[in-house]
Amino acid sequence: MKFLLEFLRQKTPKPGADMPAYFRKALAVNEKVLAVYFLCCFALVGFSARRWEWAPVAFFAVTVLCLLNGKSMNVRFSAASYALINVLWCVWFNVYLGWTYSGHLLLLPVVMLIFFNIYDPPWFKILACVALFCLRMALFYRSLYIVPLYHLGQGAGILLQTINSVTLFAMLALDAILFSSSIQDTERKLRLDNQELHKEADTDPLTQLPNRRAMIDTIERFQKTSPSEPFSVAIADIDFFKKVNDTYGHNCGDYTLKTLSDLFLRAAGTNYSVCRWGGEEFCFFLPGKNIDEAWNVMFDVCNAVRKMRLHFEEHEFSITITVGIEENDYRSSMEEILNQADKKLYLGKISGRDRVVM
Repeated sequence: MKFLLEFLRQKTPKPGADMPAYFRKALAVNEKVLAVYFLCCFALVGFSARRWEWAPVAFFAVTVLCLLNGKSMNVRFSAASYALINVLWCVWFNVYLGWTYSGHLLLLPVVMLIFFNIYDPPWFKILACVALFCLRMALFYRSLYIVPLYHLGQGAGILLQTINSVTLFAMLALDAILFSSSIQDTERKLRLDNQELHKEADTDPLTQLPNRRAMIDTIERFQKTSPSEPFSVAIADIDFFKKVNDTYGHNCGDYTLKTLSDLFLRAAGTNYSVCRWGGEEFCFFLPGKNIDEAWNVMFDVCNAVRKMRLHFEEHEFSITITVGIEENDYRSSMEEILNQADKKLYLGKISGRDRVVM
């Protein structure tokens, strides 16, 4: 019952000429199949009964007219026209040829299209389905007491039954392919969009490095999956970064941050992951490394930064970084570990900068 209540609570968009592409395509495909089907019925009845019945030709003409004007029709009118053609055909088929040859089965594609039409409210879809069911049962009971106008021979009857079955399964299969493909495409697009949004939420827009939140998630994930494994964290800060901004401008400051981020990524390998912690600060996560091993890695990073020459417009300059490292002691929280690394960074700043403090 829960899914039925959720279905009934669905909101319906305002109808218009801009019907969804998948629905327009499904209508067009069904109408093309119907047009061929009507011509086949016209030929079959004519040759078997030795009398040409022009009703299938009229249904063919109306179907082709709807097909040609489908793109310009209001969505509800277009769907209603298709449904009306099927309903009238099923009534005509029952009157002239009876129940035996399964002409009533063409009501099933109508039911499918009704439920896939996003412009019809849920209550209308249920009422329409009940109405079609009642029509089918009425035709069945009618056929029990009233003889059809035409009686086909055995061979023609088998052929008509085959045509009806092929038409029904072709329409249902094509509709299923179109609707399922549309749902899968929509879900695929939503997943890709969600992945892109998640990436943007976890990425620093300037440096394209992970941001603070992404780094915290990485460390917490490591702690959960490898609780007994050692790891270290390091906080690095650019020395005298304000001087770079004041001397060469903020564009140069942005250039410096991006260039430094590229260097960190090139040097990372499997030793660490790095994020922009905020401002001119960067955080390094060194999984599987104790504080001595982490110091060696960060010492090499400091040397690489010291040797790097930066070129911005006509200016050439160099920078250094100061780093504070702390190892996981299996007792402290992640926040406490990061705070300890930050305190060691501060010690490095007041003791001369351009160094790694552990």
